[in-house]
Formats: sequence, C-alpha cells, structure tokens
Amino acid sequence: MIDQSFVLIVAAGKGSRMQSDLPKQYLLMNGKPVLMHTIEKFYTSTKQPHIIIAIDPAMEYFWKSLCQEYKFTIPHDITYGGETRFQTVKNGIAFIKKKQLNLQEIAIAVHDAARPLIATNTIDLAFEQVKVSKAVIVARSCTDSVRMTTADTNYAIDRNHIWLVQTPQIFEGGLLETAYEQDEEATFTDDASVVERLGIPIHIVIGDYKNIKITYPEDLEIAQIYSKV
Repeated sequence: MIDQSFVLIVAAGKGSRMQSDLPKQYLLMNGKPVLMHTIEKFYTSTKQPHIIIAIDPAMEYFWKSLCQEYKFTIPHDITYGGETRFQTVKNGIAFIKKKQLNLQEIAIAVHDAARPLIATNTIDLAFEQVKVSKAVIVARSCTDSVRMTTADTNYAIDRNHIWLVQTPQIFEGGLLETAYEQDEEATFTDDASVVERLGIPIHIVIGDYKNIKITYPEDLEIAQIYSKV
C-alpha cells in the first residue's frame, strides 16, 4: 500500500533552445525563478510530496544563492543530474533509496522543472490514481489535425486517439526502480516509455492546456500570461 509520496523535479537541463546563457529553470517568471514556481505547486498541493530537485552540480551554488536572494524556504533536497534525462531520473531513484524506504510503499512523481503551471488538483488526482494503477501520466487530448508520415507519403490519422503527454508522471516506487534498471534506449523519451517496456499499462489523467513546458523564449511569455488566468 502506498503511504508516502515523493516528487523528483528534473532541473538539470541546459535549455539551449531558450537562446539564453542561463538555463530556463532559472529564468524569471513573474519576478522569481521558474523552478521556484514549480516547487511551490507541489508544496501547496494537498499531497505535499517530499520534494527533490535534480540539478547540474555546477549550478548548486547558484541555486542556493537564488534561494537566499528570494527568501525561498520551501524544504527540498538536492541531487545531481546525469548526462541524459534517463540518467538524471536514475540518480534521483538512487537518492530516494538511500532513505531506506520500502519502494513498494511510496509513489514517485517525475516532473519537468520547466512546467511551473501544473495545477495542484491535477497533482493530487494523479497521486490518488497511482494507488490503483501503479503507472500514471498527465496528458491532454489533441485538438489539432494530425498527419503520419512515411518514407513515401503522409496521411491523416484520427486525432481522437492522440494524447499530448505532460508531467508529472507518477509510479509506484518499486516499479520505477525496476524500470530504470533497464539499459537506456533512444526510444525512452519519458518515464512512461521506460516503464511501458516492462509491459505495464499506463493510466492517463487528463491535464490542462496551461501546463506547458517552457522551451522557447515565447513560451516564457505565454506562461506568464497563463499564470494570471
């Protein structure tokens, strides 16, 4: 039975597509760093999971100085990112294991640092669902027309069967540990794809269009607008 919750906020990326020397998770949104907004969402959720951030070790001093500057006191642990997202999440799982917990009794959420607008009720709903399903992702239905391409042609497919995947993605801890014992593959684009390789079905919790991932400069402007809606 799951009776404890953790969230690993992946914040080790370089954010090269933001056209900024500073990784996107440290850029300001409404007067403070994006990563602080993201942490606050989980802290203010009903579930209040234990918060762990995975950062580039070279940015640890900078992050701690930001916490002092912005008087940011929400409790959180720090672990370090790897060369890839897969390795970063694997490091986070190892960090949690050091706490000598029974992983079968905890839920571990993995969330992108650059998704600061996740709704707290979505967080709570996903954590509740993982008690039943063991593997849960937040996603939203597709509203655009969609086409599939092959080497020779392209054709329309039914968008009603397409879901746009977001985070958090939440798993029973023992399951996530087992999944990340697999060798890394290029097809592992998120945690659900790693877990799914074990033959585990993935449950979808409906997300919010505002839960965007800040990737390009214009995304930060959009996020600032959404945060006030």
